[in-house]
Amino acid sequence: MNQETTPTPERILIVGGSSGMGLSLAEQRLAAGAEVTIVGRSEDRLSAARQHLPHPERLRTIAADVTSEEEVQRLFQDVGTLDHIVSTAADVTGVYVLLAEMDISVARKVMDSKVVGPLLLAKHGAPRLTPRGSITLTSGIAAYRPAAKGSVVAAVNGALGSLAYALAVELAPIRVNVVSPGWVDTPIWDAVVGSGKTVALDAMAKRLLVGRIGQAADVAQAITSLMHNGFITGTVLHVDGGQRL
Repeated sequence: MNQETTPTPERILIVGGSSGMGLSLAEQRLAAGAEVTIVGRSEDRLSAARQHLPHPERLRTIAADVTSEEEVQRLFQDVGTLDHIVSTAADVTGVYVLLAEMDISVARKVMDSKVVGPLLLAKHGAPRLTPRGSITLTSGIAAYRPAAKGSVVAAVNGALGSLAYALAVELAPIRVNVVSPGWVDTPIWDAVVGSGKTVALDAMAKRLLVGRIGQAADVAQAITSLMHNGFITGTVLHVDGGQRL
């Protein structure tokens, strides 16, 4: 008699998984049977995410600051073997200003969250990944359609593409990719434009080729595609509704 074995659930670590695109990805993968660990700096937001997400028996939350190498080391000592690492985290509060008005300490904070954090995740996370595992980073449209007041965000988003190219070579056969969203309706817009969010998003929707603003679920689906396609590495996948055009 053949004895059936239960497949091992997919194990995913999502940094920035307590809100927006990361939260949507966690929801989708939990629904698909994965074991998901979400990481964020805010205990309150992690608690709220746990209340929102399905299948708590396969969900874990860890508070950590991924710009701190010591905390990243502790994180990976705690999580065990992984199939995929995803970073959607970004701290862009206060950085959308003209160059003459820029506080360089704020610019460094953005660089830490979007470039140094992913570097540390790759450094300490790669040894925890299965040989055919993946790392997926999140950049954005500012790298390709920059605007005034967006120099720092454009710079860090552009850097992530080059970082993924280099890591894909160095860490192979682990695959490293980037998803680059356009304008997506997530809580980050509350910090960027505040009460003008609805007006700004509606205006952009009229310009986009697809006629609508992106949703967090759109980006989550794209990340899943990158995680599961074993023949994609060193690639930037644009999820922007045609905004680059």
